[in-house]
Amino acid sequence: MSSPLNRWTVKRLHSIHDVSAEEWNRCTGTDNPFLRHEFFAVLEDSNTAVEATGWEPAHLLLFDGEQLLGLTPTFIKTHSEGEFVFDYSWASAYQRLGGAWYPKLQCAVPYSPIPGARWPVAAHLEAGQAQEVVAWLQRAQMSLAESLRSSSVHATFCSEAEYQRSDWLKRVGVQFHFDNPGYADFADFTRALNARKRKAVLKERAGAQQGLTLEALSGDQLRPEHMDVLYRCYRDTSGRKWGRAALTRPFFHLLRERMADQVVLMLARRDDQYIAAALNLKGKDTLYGRNWGCLEDVPFLHFELCYYMAIDYAIQHGLKRVEAGAQGFHKVARGYLPQLTYSLHWIAHPGFRALVAEALDEERAEIESQLELIRDEHSPFKQAANPTHLEA
Repeated sequence: MSSPLNRWTVKRLHSIHDVSAEEWNRCTGTDNPFLRHEFFAVLEDSNTAVEATGWEPAHLLLFDGEQLLGLTPTFIKTHSEGEFVFDYSWASAYQRLGGAWYPKLQCAVPYSPIPGARWPVAAHLEAGQAQEVVAWLQRAQMSLAESLRSSSVHATFCSEAEYQRSDWLKRVGVQFHFDNPGYADFADFTRALNARKRKAVLKERAGAQQGLTLEALSGDQLRPEHMDVLYRCYRDTSGRKWGRAALTRPFFHLLRERMADQVVLMLARRDDQYIAAALNLKGKDTLYGRNWGCLEDVPFLHFELCYYMAIDYAIQHGLKRVEAGAQGFHKVARGYLPQLTYSLHWIAHPGFRALVAEALDEERAEIESQLELIRDEHSPFKQAANPTHLEA
């Protein structure tokens, strides 16, 4: 395909419903449920990520005539909540210097620390053309930021390929993922652990399961009452931890109505009463752990619902990976090893951009050092079974 740049136009959307699901998903694909049109529609239609909550949709789409070449999910933000790559120190420093950090542009999936493409392009484009589309979209984001007098643009949890090719400021973070090399069952997984960790894992599972009935539900198995249980558990836990619940009750119900086949809900029941729930979304080869909550304090139940049941489910269904959300060094002892995550940042003010660049260099060195320590000294796996694919 030639590149008739004179026909290329960028369109800004004020709602995800300004583009069809077919067009959007043709760029993002459907392997990652968090990038699908349906998920952004759930966020918007449930009043979870809208202007009133500080997430004003401003998605940018690049067209060649009527053909969609690429897009970028973008929001105008008036705060830094729900991002998981925190810039509070940057905002504070910028404001002390007399600037206004907000509004800013956030290229991300709201309330979801899920790595994936932030500038997905049409599948038929060749590599050079795809990079050109990404460059156009990034320039469009910078232009929008300048027109809004925004301080910055932040693309959080972008893909490694996007990170490597960009000339924006680069930031790394760490998550903990379980990789499935093809275990036959959960027992096969535990045999790959060293003796001490295997004993601890089995003890935690036994303790958490005692007196409870555990379920993993998806698709047609999910009922409205299950989502109400999830919401109550989520609201109770998030209220105690953060003071407020960002996700609304309609969010969970719309997720079941529109994406039930991607939802995997782990539930714990004592007799006829549900006491805990953990929400996962399922992609082509990955289970993504998201929200959890409980109504009764049971030792190790968090580990069981969020980590062990997720591993068990992934093995049973032939999934390659479990991504268990943000942070959490405690996940290492339970079979989740550190992985780098990537973010890109454009800051309008050149002086402040230079200061942040220097800070990011120091932060990156510290994170890479921590990764090496975890790999060398804290892996729960036997040496022969210890994955070696991690890259700093």
